[in-house]
This record gives sequence, structure tokens and C-alpha cells, in this order.
Amino acid sequence: MPDELIFASADRERDIARELHAVAAQLPLICPHGHVDPALLAEDQPFGDPAQLLVVPDHYVTRMLLSQGIPPGRLGVPVRDGAAEPVETDGRAIWRLLAEHWHLFRGTPSRLWMERTFTGVFDVHTPLRAETADEIYDAIAARLAEPAFRPRALFQRFGIETLATTESPLDDLATHAELAADGWGGPGGRVITTFRPDNVVDMEFDGWAGNVARLGEVAGTDTASFGGYLDALRLRREAFVAAGATSSDHGHPTALTASLPEAEAAELFQRGLSGRASARDAELFRAHMILEFARMSIDDGLVMQLHPGAARNHNRWLHGTHGRDKGGDIPQATDYVHGLAPLLDAYGNDPRLRVVVYTLDEDTFTRELAPLAGGYAALYLGAPWWFLDTPDGLRRFREAVTDSAGFYNTAGFVDDTRAFCSIPVRHDIARRVDAAYLATLVAQGRLPLDEAAEIIADLAYHLPKRIFRLETKA
Repeated sequence: MPDELIFASADRERDIARELHAVAAQLPLICPHGHVDPALLAEDQPFGDPAQLLVVPDHYVTRMLLSQGIPPGRLGVPVRDGAAEPVETDGRAIWRLLAEHWHLFRGTPSRLWMERTFTGVFDVHTPLRAETADEIYDAIAARLAEPAFRPRALFQRFGIETLATTESPLDDLATHAELAADGWGGPGGRVITTFRPDNVVDMEFDGWAGNVARLGEVAGTDTASFGGYLDALRLRREAFVAAGATSSDHGHPTALTASLPEAEAAELFQRGLSGRASARDAELFRAHMILEFARMSIDDGLVMQLHPGAARNHNRWLHGTHGRDKGGDIPQATDYVHGLAPLLDAYGNDPRLRVVVYTLDEDTFTRELAPLAGGYAALYLGAPWWFLDTPDGLRRFREAVTDSAGFYNTAGFVDDTRAFCSIPVRHDIARRVDAAYLATLVAQGRLPLDEAAEIIADLAYHLPKRIFRLETKA
């Protein structure tokens, strides 16, 4: 047995990691899941001030400052209609406030992402602190005024091949039509949409019954019956596919799935419309709809992404004042083994279906998700996301799932971001983490270097392109 088997030299690992990262670094970016506003690229207007670009929409940043008593309104986060919270509109004041509290981000991925955005995107190398706030603000503002820093120019510079945004079935997709008219969207385009039906599936979503009625108007069908509702969803999926979508996305509180008799599902639907549905009814309806969407996916080819495990709007004051997606959600324990069983019983071995499952509960990596993905043809593991898309979280993921799932039952990295300028940074860090992990295997004699080079190219580019059915994209 060679001496290097299992043992390894840190210096040798570092050299191998650099070599592997160089393989991945030259590959285009595949971004199959994210929340960038497509209007940003359709309109291609200069970005706003540095605070509006880098602070206001970043709930990683605003939630940390809220934890230290600084309300989001002071950071420019908009309020809901009727909320009395004041909102700061001076970008420089917001930036100064961030700089004064920059020490709160020591050791966090937020600091890593932002500082690498400063240096890698804007060529600003001055460390952020209170006394340098104006200098950095002015330097970034000057860059943003240049044509080379408009959204489409940065898209090209970042090396993005495909960027998927996320829209609801109620969206008319007009922005994606504009992109297609410019040669940027549609099937094979650089910017595509993703079908996210939560607001017409989750009975606990604000205004669900009204959303269902609106769904019927957009689809041109009557959604007063369960059959009409399903027809409307199929029609909207057709529109999304025509606009370039290759996947759907489902953000449910749990991983529960259920296969109900049609009459029972229809009764649940009617209870929801009449306002009589209980929390249990809402959970059961969500669970059944995953099976309905799986059947639709087999028909139309959309890859299903399941994002369970977030206790939404846990910070009720934050939700009441500023609305959804402002940093008030908290991870919770999630049961995949039993929750996904009805879905996998029905379609888990059907190669026509692709289901990419994510988690906020990393205890499930080894115990549940890796063995499930390693045992069903339809199931793939999504990258660590949200609270886990950190250098350490990404490394723990590889260490936890590779034994049971290998590399080829994972679906590549997703940046899952609204912060457009952080996209290349996030992908580069993910590629570095994979390079470091693979370097350990090579240095320990568990993997040949040429195979590690193939793997990192697959993880960074080929796997997400294949699994998300992006092979025909530009």
C-alpha cells in the first residue's frame, strides 16, 4: 500500500487544488436557479448607486444588521403599504451605516462575497471601514457610470452561458419576451425563466384564492373547479416552456408528498377557495400537488426543483413591516425519507422525471438525501443553498454525500441570488471548494489526477447543463 494512501501533504494538496481550480476557472457559468430580476438585463440600464445594488436587496446583509438592532428601513429596505417604518433613501448614508458596522461580518460568507465583489468586479482593493466608506462608495459609483458596467456587459464579462430567473404563473412573461426579441431569451437563450407556482399552490400564501382566480384569467380558463385549475397550470407551463424554461421550482415548508384520490384533492381545493381550509388541509394539498406537478413534468420535460425546509416569515414583525423574502425565514428539520416516499413510489424509477432536491437541514445529507439520490433514477441532490452555501457548508456537503451518492447524482452549483454582481464570486468559491476536496482525494491516492480534472469540469459545467436540460442553450 503506497504511503500516501489516506495520508496527505497539505502543501501537495494546495498545489493539486490550484491545478484543478484552473481547469474549472475557464469554464462558462451555468446558473440554473436564481432570483435576478430579468428586467435588469432586458432594459440594460445603468445600475443605481452602490447601496441600491449591493446592500438594499441583500437579506444576508440586512438580517445581520437587524440582529444588532438596526432596522431594515435604515438600510433602504422598502416597507409594505401602510407600514409606518421610515425608509432611508440616501445611498451614501446607507453605505456609511454598513461600513460603521462592517465588523459584524467578520468570518461570514457575506463579507467574503462582498469583498471579492469589490476586488474582482469593481477593482476596488481598499478595505471597507468607516473612514474609507466614502472612498469606496465613490469608486464603485464611478464604475457603475461606465458602459462596461451595464448589466449585459457584465453578463458577458462574467462568462455566464445561461441564467435562469424565477417567475410565478401569474407573470405575463413580457420581460422575457423582450429578451427573446433581442436574441437573449426564449429556448436556447442566455436568460430563461423558471416556473415557480407557490403563490397559487400554497393555501397559506397571502391572497391564495385571489391568485387562483387571477391564474384563470392569465391562462384563459375557469379555475373555479380543480380540473380547471390543473388545466390552467398546464397552460401556464406551456407558456413558460415556450419562453425558454427548462425547470420548475417548488418552495414548500416540508418535503411531504401525497397521492390523493381525485375527489379528495378536489374537495381540499374547494375548502381552500371558500376559506375553510385548515393548516393540515393546506399541507396535504401542497403534498398532493407535488405529485400533480411530477405528472406534468413527465409530459412537458420541466425538471422539478424542490426547496423545502424553511419556516417562512418566522420574524413576524419583519414580514409585517417589509414583506416576504427580507431575511425573516429560518431553517427547520425536514424528513425526506418518509416525505418523498409517495413521489418516489410513483415515479422515482422513471428516467423521464428529474427531481433536484435541496435542503436547509444538513443533518439529512448523509442520513437521508445521499442514500435516496444513490437509489432512485429520478432524484438528484441540489447544491447547499441559503444558509449552507458557504465555503464550509459546501465542503461538508461533498464530504457527507459522496460516499453514498458519488459525484454524478449531484446537480452542480446554484447561486440562488438576487445580487447579480455576486454571481461570479459565488461560483468561483464553489469551484475552489470542489477543487480543494478533490485535491484531498488525489493527494491521498484515492483518485487519479486526470479523473479529478474530469470531475471538476463536470461539477462546474457539464452536470448542471445536462441535469437541467440546458444542452441546447447558447
